[in-house]
Amino acid sequence: MQVVVISGLAQGMGREVAIRLAREGVAIAGFDLDAEGIESLRKEITGFGGNPVLARIDVCDRARILEFKDEVLDTFGHVDVVVSNVGIGFFGPFEEVDLERASRCFETNVLGTAALLQAFIPSMRERRSGKLVAVSSLVGQIPFPFESIYSASKFAMEGLVLSLRYEVEPFGIQVALIQPAQVSTGFAAKVHVLPAEGSPYRDRVRRFIERDEQLIKTAPDPATAALKIISVIQSPSPKLHNAIDTKSRLFLALNRFLPARWRDSLLLGQMDIR
Repeated sequence: MQVVVISGLAQGMGREVAIRLAREGVAIAGFDLDAEGIESLRKEITGFGGNPVLARIDVCDRARILEFKDEVLDTFGHVDVVVSNVGIGFFGPFEEVDLERASRCFETNVLGTAALLQAFIPSMRERRSGKLVAVSSLVGQIPFPFESIYSASKFAMEGLVLSLRYEVEPFGIQVALIQPAQVSTGFAAKVHVLPAEGSPYRDRVRRFIERDEQLIKTAPDPATAALKIISVIQSPSPKLHNAIDTKSRLFLALNRFLPARWRDSLLLGQMDIR
């Protein structure tokens, strides 16, 4: 029986992945801060015969993650795939950023990913088999204005994953990144806040938000994004970089091959903030 661990699975992409895999007979374990979402997911999966190991855990609580790891291994004996899907957004002009709040973003997105992956690597290494999948973002390679802190956290997370890949692949552990541009959830709306009246950035931020919210309307939904994540989970040899949709693949390709001046011009035009 395949066993998949997913963080951030109470809502959105994580939930879709969990339900679809559980319907296929995959054993699901995971955690989230959303207690209500966790319980409704538990009922849904047990309703069609699954027996998930689910918990309410803050990904910054590293001791609790280790306890959860022990519970999962005691229940299932092994883990085949770990999907790090937990993350929080952060938005605003860098000059006006509250760095104390910013530290929470780094703690969650970077060290939260690190804690989850690190917890399960030893058992995978001993079995010489496993797969680590981390959900990053387009902004983990292409920095967006007014997303400096969030982008920096995703750059750091990608650097973490790309580095550890060299260390774990000799033990049969595969590594993959998922890099969505946008998914039509409420994730962005939760962090989109205009600067105060009088801010020199207010007008450009307003235009950025309006454009971003237009783009979200045509973005892939969580179910579509989940299918891509599942394809990576089930692939015998997944690619390292995995975009969710055509737009993401296009922007990532342009980022690699276009001169920086052209790329920047395209980005500023796309987000209506020239």
